[in-house]
Amino acid sequence: MLYSALINVMVKAARRAGRNLKRDLGEIEHLQVSLKGPANFVSKADKRAEEMLYEDLAKARPGYGFIGEEGGTREGADKTHAWIVDPLDGTTNFLHGIPQFAISIGLAREGTVIAGVIYNPANDELYIAERGKGAFLNDQRLRVAGRRRLDECVVACGLPHIGRGDHQLALKEMAALQNKVAGFRRFGAASLDLAFVAAGRIDGYWERNLSPWDIAAGQIMVREAGGTISDIGGRDDALKTGHVVCGNEFVHGELVKILGPLG
Repeated sequence: MLYSALINVMVKAARRAGRNLKRDLGEIEHLQVSLKGPANFVSKADKRAEEMLYEDLAKARPGYGFIGEEGGTREGADKTHAWIVDPLDGTTNFLHGIPQFAISIGLAREGTVIAGVIYNPANDELYIAERGKGAFLNDQRLRVAGRRRLDECVVACGLPHIGRGDHQLALKEMAALQNKVAGFRRFGAASLDLAFVAAGRIDGYWERNLSPWDIAAGQIMVREAGGTISDIGGRDDALKTGHVVCGNEFVHGELVKILGPLG
């Protein structure tokens, strides 16, 4: 399949960094048995992946800004474009040798995300989307699932853990939905949750307290696959608030109606 020059730049960067992460995942198995564990190793892998992505993207598009999870914001001469990058989304999964993690690269033009790449090197699944050109998984066109009954839907979510998030609000949200849906899933990598909605693997997804690099690439993925995405109140500012809900038009509307008033 022929991609645009922009997508080719993003894919090339993601694949190069991904090769290192896949090799590092193999090392995790050996480190799990040590008392110290692999935490320091994973932190270094994360930072190394971001530097590789920065090098490749800056070389291909000099002057673009760069917003990364590890290195923060790096201003560029071109103030209209910025890469929004998570070099290792699903760090906890990676730390435990669980092959559900991804490199996420979004490109914003004047504040609007116009392209996204999400790549899981563990299973070589590559999701791409470009504004007005659709969303694809390994060259296959993506569409969100078409279910219009909540009791037939599987919905993914984020769950707060020790030291993070509003635990009481999360319990209220789960209670409000658990007798209305066919199942909950908690996969542990926000970019892949969004990609799974775009691919129709899950029907909806919501999570609070995310960062722009968690959402940017997945946001355009969902929209280009025909889905609807917003913050949990239904406003189009998930990148700013960090709260996200998505699905097809029906599922999104139902989730907003149920979850919006809770918090």
